[in-house]
Amino acid sequence: MSDYSEKFEKMRKAGKLAAQTLDMLTENIKEGISTANIDKLGYEFIRDNGGHSAPLYYRGFKKSLCTSLNHVVCHGVPSDDRILEEGDALNVDVTAILDDHYGDTSRMFCIGKTSVKLNNLINITHESLMRAIRILKPGVRLGDIGYEIQSYVEKEGFSVVRDFCGHGIGTKFHEAPNILHYGNKNTGMELYPGMTFTIEPMINAGKFGTKTLNDGWTAVTKDKSLSAQFEHTVGITENGYEIFTESAKGYVKPPYL
Repeated sequence: MSDYSEKFEKMRKAGKLAAQTLDMLTENIKEGISTANIDKLGYEFIRDNGGHSAPLYYRGFKKSLCTSLNHVVCHGVPSDDRILEEGDALNVDVTAILDDHYGDTSRMFCIGKTSVKLNNLINITHESLMRAIRILKPGVRLGDIGYEIQSYVEKEGFSVVRDFCGHGIGTKFHEAPNILHYGNKNTGMELYPGMTFTIEPMINAGKFGTKTLNDGWTAVTKDKSLSAQFEHTVGITENGYEIFTESAKGYVKPPYL
């Protein structure tokens, strides 16, 4: 069995920086700020703490964070034109590179008073992520992760996006295996100690279909229903798991402050 302690130590540091970036942004994400300003704050924080933002220039992406609002499922592009308003729900996705290792995480943010349905969607999405994480240990199969999320979410009346998934991560941004957020028990490869990957369920209030806008990045729900997402980077240990991207301030889901 190869030793992965050095890898995990570097993943902890990269994950901590990504989580600290979201912690810092929590106090700044409020009505009246633009998503471009959020992006600038995130870029500067990662830079000032010795890291690099992984999305910046990745396959031509020109921003440092993804900011996905309301019916945007993922990969929303920060803009000076999009000012946060009362009732908005925002996902901010941060990936920091530190010492050639990647930490990838996202959280939802609510602007002012949000609807009961939206709050329920956000709570269910977060719970689906944590249910999947809690089963992690060597011998669990990838299909078990997807089943845990899908069975819970669909029972609550929401749907799981099929077009995007979690992924292996380490010294590369995206690597094998793909981590699907739907599936059947006892299928797929077995988890083993030293594996590192993301789980990042995207959950829609309506149907699971998505489409990508003309910018080539922004993915939205086909039926314009609301969408929510949370993401952690995790590692498999000898008898369980470790979350590399937990908030040092205890921020879990909105409301944070």
